[in-house]
Amino acid sequence: MCISGVASSWSEVLSGVPQGSVLGPILFLIYINDLDNGVKNWILKFADDTKIFGAVNNDLDRSVLQKDLDNLLRWAEEWQMLFNVLKCKVMHLGYKNHGYSYYMDGKQLDTAEEEKDLGIIITKNLKVSQQCKQAYAKASRMLGLINRSIKFKDKDILLSLYKTLVRPHLEYCIPAWSPHYVKDQELIE
Repeated sequence: MCISGVASSWSEVLSGVPQGSVLGPILFLIYINDLDNGVKNWILKFADDTKIFGAVNNDLDRSVLQKDLDNLLRWAEEWQMLFNVLKCKVMHLGYKNHGYSYYMDGKQLDTAEEEKDLGIIITKNLKVSQQCKQAYAKASRMLGLINRSIKFKDKDILLSLYKTLVRPHLEYCIPAWSPHYVKDQELIE
């Protein structure tokens, strides 16, 4: 790194990629690029987070998904980048879901009723009420902070603070969780 003409010294990296490097994310993407080879179901990769999903309507579909999990585990062992099985979870979506059990490394995966992903709460019924409550709570805390901290309550200053500190909590990723129930819309309003 070079700042104001002064360069830092070189360091030998024995494993991994230094945090904050420019090449780090690219090298990691190249490293995990073949993770989904042989996987039949859908797979999403974001940094070090992997999601696998598919429609499971019968025992055959369940065995295909379990085989995909086994393939991911084999890949991880081969490339020495093991999954933290304790953090792996299953979410069953839909009312007619059979709720099959899945295993990784001989351990049954926990079932999740809701999960936070990139700051958005996903529930098994795909309703957004929890996300609306969280956005409301964060925005309310920021409004309270502004009210307690700012003595000179000029309209322009308050508007600027509202737009910078409150609205982002109400609008973060809104296309993904836009409320459709009146109670959730009223809460956000």
